[in-house]
Amino acid sequence: MTMMTRSLVVLCAWLFGMAGMVHADEKAQLQQYVEDSSQELIQKLDENRDLYKEDPEAFYASMEEALSGFVDFRRIAARVMGRYARQASPEQRDQFVRAFKRSLFDAYARALVESGQFSITVTEVDMKPDFADRASVLTEIETDSGNRYPVAYSMHRDDNGTWKMENVIVEGVNIGLAFRDRFAQEMEAKRGNVQAVIDGWNETVKDLSLENEVEES
Repeated sequence: MTMMTRSLVVLCAWLFGMAGMVHADEKAQLQQYVEDSSQELIQKLDENRDLYKEDPEAFYASMEEALSGFVDFRRIAARVMGRYARQASPEQRDQFVRAFKRSLFDAYARALVESGQFSITVTEVDMKPDFADRASVLTEIETDSGNRYPVAYSMHRDDNGTWKMENVIVEGVNIGLAFRDRFAQEMEAKRGNVQAVIDGWNETVKDLSLENEVEES
């Protein structure tokens, strides 16, 4: 091996080693970020359980405060609309973001409030080597009764460099895909009337959550 070749090999090894260190550091930072965000959500729930019945609007505001920096509601809503987003006006897309966010709170608030105490543990962080702005974070939710549920967060890094959740998979069920399929079904049922689908989205999500409960039982 010539001196030049040896120097090149050493340089490459050093660079790849540094890349691995950065990669590992990013994994640790992302894990801590998800853990901190999860603990903030749990704390908000514990502090505001009574608000759910006494002042629902205050409860939703508290939940949005805890989730808005972690969940990319606009990105998720756009994916739920799928190809139909092109048929909607900017105002309708904004309206659906608000409707989608509220529907999630309405559909799952009771489950969160009545679930009792639970914990969220990050079990693994999978950085995507070919996509620097993508990652999968595996977590486990454990209830008071000892039941454990695997939940995977699909994460992306936005233009500001902040990691945000863009999808969630619960026990193998792709929630974003389920919502997108239902949006498409509603578009067909309402003969392509985007506004009608948006206006009825809250009831649509309630029906979807009820179907999931029936399947689980």
